[in-house]
Amino acid sequence: MKSRPIMNERELLLQLRAGDTGSFAQLYGLYSPRMLGFLLKLTKREEAAREILQEVFIRLWEKRNTLDPDKSFRSYLFRIAENCVVDFFRKAAQDKKLGKQLMDLASERYLHVEENIYEREKSAILNQAINLLPPQRKRVFELCKVEGKSYKEVSLMMGISVSTISDHLLKATRAIRQHILLSDHIATLLSFCIIRLLFP
Repeated sequence: MKSRPIMNERELLLQLRAGDTGSFAQLYGLYSPRMLGFLLKLTKREEAAREILQEVFIRLWEKRNTLDPDKSFRSYLFRIAENCVVDFFRKAAQDKKLGKQLMDLASERYLHVEENIYEREKSAILNQAINLLPPQRKRVFELCKVEGKSYKEVSLMMGISVSTISDHLLKATRAIRQHILLSDHIATLLSFCIIRLLFP
Protein backbone atom coordinates (compact mmCIF):
# COMPACT_ATOMS: atom_id res chain seq x y z
CA MET A 1 0.00 0.00 0.00
CA LYS A 2 1.42 3.37 -1.01
CA SER A 3 1.81 6.03 1.67
CA ARG A 4 -0.19 9.20 1.24
CA PRO A 5 2.01 12.07 -0.04
CA ILE A 6 2.59 14.97 2.37
CA MET A 7 0.61 18.06 1.30
CA ASN A 8 0.69 21.62 2.52
CA GLU A 9 -2.26 22.98 4.47
CA ARG A 10 -3.87 24.71 1.50
CA GLU A 11 -3.85 21.49 -0.48
CA LEU A 12 -5.33 19.64 2.47
CA LEU A 13 -8.15 22.18 2.72
CA LEU A 14 -8.90 21.92 -0.99
CA GLN A 15 -9.05 18.13 -0.68
CA LEU A 16 -11.22 18.41 2.44
CA ARG A 17 -13.67 20.66 0.59
CA ALA A 18 -13.96 17.90 -1.98
CA GLY A 19 -14.88 15.44 0.79
CA ASP A 20 -11.53 13.67 1.12
CA THR A 21 -11.46 11.79 4.45
CA GLY A 22 -7.70 11.31 4.32
CA SER A 23 -7.12 15.07 4.32
CA PHE A 24 -9.60 15.40 7.17
CA ALA A 25 -7.61 12.82 9.15
CA GLN A 26 -4.34 14.68 8.50
CA LEU A 27 -5.83 17.98 9.68
CA TYR A 28 -7.20 16.26 12.75
CA GLY A 29 -3.76 14.90 13.53
CA LEU A 30 -2.19 18.34 13.07
CA TYR A 31 -4.66 20.36 15.13
CA SER A 32 -6.33 18.06 17.67
CA PRO A 33 -3.46 18.06 20.24
CA ARG A 34 -3.28 21.85 20.58
CA MET A 35 -7.08 22.11 20.38
CA LEU A 36 -7.45 19.61 23.21
CA GLY A 37 -5.03 21.65 25.33
CA PHE A 38 -7.05 24.79 24.61
CA LEU A 39 -10.29 23.08 25.62
CA LEU A 40 -8.78 21.58 28.78
CA LYS A 41 -7.75 25.05 29.92
CA LEU A 42 -11.32 26.22 29.50
CA THR A 43 -13.21 23.30 31.01
CA LYS A 44 -10.66 21.74 33.41
CA ARG A 45 -12.46 18.47 32.66
CA GLU A 46 -10.83 15.99 30.28
CA GLU A 47 -14.07 14.21 29.46
CA ALA A 48 -15.78 17.48 28.53
CA ALA A 49 -12.74 18.68 26.56
CA ARG A 50 -12.64 15.49 24.49
CA GLU A 51 -16.38 15.64 23.89
CA ILE A 52 -16.12 19.23 22.66
CA LEU A 53 -13.07 18.32 20.54
CA GLN A 54 -15.11 15.70 18.70
CA GLU A 55 -17.93 18.19 18.18
CA VAL A 56 -15.48 20.74 16.74
CA PHE A 57 -14.29 18.33 14.06
CA ILE A 58 -17.79 17.08 13.35
CA ARG A 59 -18.81 20.68 12.63
CA LEU A 60 -15.68 21.14 10.54
CA TRP A 61 -16.65 18.16 8.39
CA GLU A 62 -20.24 19.35 8.11
CA LYS A 63 -19.10 22.84 7.05
CA ARG A 64 -16.23 21.72 4.82
CA ASN A 65 -17.88 23.24 1.74
CA THR A 66 -17.57 26.73 3.27
CA LEU A 67 -13.81 26.52 3.81
CA ASP A 68 -11.67 29.20 2.20
CA PRO A 69 -8.16 27.74 1.70
CA ASP A 70 -6.74 31.25 1.33
CA LYS A 71 -7.78 32.31 4.83
CA SER A 72 -6.38 31.25 8.21
CA PHE A 73 -7.61 27.74 8.93
CA ARG A 74 -6.40 27.94 12.51
CA SER A 75 -8.59 31.00 13.19
CA TYR A 76 -11.55 29.32 11.49
CA LEU A 77 -11.13 26.15 13.56
CA PHE A 78 -10.76 28.00 16.86
CA ARG A 79 -13.90 30.04 16.11
CA ILE A 80 -15.76 26.76 15.76
CA ALA A 81 -14.24 25.65 19.08
CA GLU A 82 -15.35 28.84 20.83
CA ASN A 83 -18.91 28.33 19.59
CA CYS A 84 -18.82 24.73 20.80
CA VAL A 85 -17.63 25.82 24.24
CA VAL A 86 -20.43 28.39 24.48
CA ASP A 87 -22.93 25.67 23.59
CA PHE A 88 -21.39 23.40 26.20
CA PHE A 89 -21.76 26.02 28.94
CA ARG A 90 -25.31 26.79 27.86
CA LYS A 91 -26.26 23.11 28.14
CA ALA A 92 -24.52 22.96 31.51
CA ALA A 93 -27.10 25.41 32.83
CA GLN A 94 -29.56 22.53 32.69
CA ASP A 95 -27.27 20.34 34.81
CA LYS A 96 -27.07 21.69 38.37
CA LYS A 97 -24.08 19.55 39.37
CA LEU A 98 -22.05 20.47 36.30
CA GLY A 99 -23.17 24.08 36.57
CA LYS A 100 -21.80 24.26 40.13
CA GLN A 101 -18.49 22.76 38.98
CA LEU A 102 -18.17 25.37 36.27
CA MET A 103 -19.02 28.21 38.63
CA ASP A 104 -16.36 26.90 41.03
CA LEU A 105 -13.94 26.85 38.11
CA ALA A 106 -14.75 30.46 37.30
CA SER A 107 -14.20 31.53 40.91
CA GLU A 108 -10.93 29.62 41.00
CA ARG A 109 -9.80 31.37 37.83
CA TYR A 110 -10.54 34.83 39.24
CA LEU A 111 -8.83 34.03 42.54
CA HIS A 112 -5.83 32.61 40.72
CA VAL A 113 -5.44 35.82 38.75
CA GLU A 114 -5.75 37.92 41.91
CA GLU A 115 -3.21 35.84 43.82
CA ASN A 116 -0.71 36.12 40.96
CA ILE A 117 -1.04 39.85 40.33
CA TYR A 118 2.20 40.58 42.09
CA GLU A 119 4.08 37.83 40.26
CA ARG A 120 3.13 39.57 37.01
CA GLU A 121 4.03 43.07 38.20
CA LYS A 122 6.77 43.43 35.60
CA SER A 123 4.53 42.42 32.72
CA ALA A 124 3.31 44.97 30.23
CA ILE A 125 -0.32 44.14 30.96
CA LEU A 126 0.01 44.71 34.67
CA ASN A 127 1.98 47.91 34.22
CA GLN A 128 -0.67 49.17 31.84
CA ALA A 129 -3.41 48.33 34.34
CA ILE A 130 -1.59 50.15 37.15
CA ASN A 131 -1.01 53.20 34.97
CA LEU A 132 -4.75 53.40 34.27
CA LEU A 133 -5.54 53.85 37.98
CA PRO A 134 -6.33 57.32 39.36
CA PRO A 135 -3.09 58.96 40.66
CA GLN A 136 -3.72 58.56 44.39
CA ARG A 137 -4.98 54.98 44.03
CA LYS A 138 -1.99 54.13 41.86
CA ARG A 139 0.40 55.52 44.49
CA VAL A 140 -1.29 53.58 47.30
CA PHE A 141 -1.11 50.36 45.29
CA GLU A 142 2.55 50.83 44.42
CA LEU A 143 3.55 51.65 48.00
CA CYS A 144 1.62 48.78 49.58
CA LYS A 145 1.82 46.02 46.99
CA VAL A 146 4.98 46.77 45.04
CA GLU A 147 7.18 48.34 47.74
CA GLY A 148 5.64 46.30 50.57
CA LYS A 149 4.93 49.16 52.96
CA SER A 150 2.34 48.77 55.72
CA TYR A 151 -1.00 50.57 55.73
CA LYS A 152 0.19 52.65 58.68
CA GLU A 153 3.38 53.70 56.88
CA VAL A 154 1.46 54.71 53.78
CA SER A 155 -1.09 56.54 55.91
CA LEU A 156 1.65 58.67 57.46
CA MET A 157 3.39 59.24 54.12
CA MET A 158 0.28 60.31 52.24
CA GLY A 159 -1.72 61.90 55.02
CA ILE A 160 -4.80 59.73 54.50
CA SER A 161 -6.60 57.30 56.80
CA VAL A 162 -5.97 53.56 56.92
CA SER A 163 -9.59 52.95 55.86
CA THR A 164 -9.05 55.13 52.79
CA ILE A 165 -5.96 53.12 51.93
CA SER A 166 -7.91 49.88 52.29
CA ASP A 167 -10.64 51.22 50.00
CA HIS A 168 -8.06 52.30 47.40
CA LEU A 169 -6.42 48.87 47.45
CA LEU A 170 -9.73 47.04 47.10
CA LYS A 171 -10.75 49.13 44.09
CA ALA A 172 -7.25 49.02 42.56
CA THR A 173 -7.04 45.23 42.84
CA ARG A 174 -10.50 44.87 41.32
CA ALA A 175 -9.64 47.17 38.40
CA ILE A 176 -6.29 45.45 37.77
CA ARG A 177 -7.85 42.01 37.88
CA GLN A 178 -10.53 43.03 35.39
CA HIS A 179 -7.92 44.53 33.08
CA ILE A 180 -5.82 41.36 33.16
CA LEU A 181 -8.85 39.19 32.48
CA LEU A 182 -9.86 41.34 29.54
CA SER A 183 -6.32 41.03 28.19
CA ASP A 184 -6.31 37.26 28.48
CA HIS A 185 -8.08 35.53 25.60
CA ILE A 186 -8.83 32.28 27.49
CA ALA A 187 -10.09 34.13 30.58
CA THR A 188 -12.20 36.41 28.45
CA LEU A 189 -13.83 33.48 26.70
CA LEU A 190 -14.44 31.73 30.02
CA SER A 191 -16.02 34.85 31.46
CA PHE A 192 -18.28 35.10 28.42
CA CYS A 193 -19.28 31.48 28.81
CA ILE A 194 -20.11 31.98 32.48
CA ILE A 195 -22.29 34.98 31.59
CA ARG A 196 -24.10 32.81 29.05
CA LEU A 197 -24.49 30.16 31.75
CA LEU A 198 -26.05 32.63 34.17
CA PHE A 199 -28.17 34.41 31.57
CA PRO A 200 -29.03 31.82 28.86
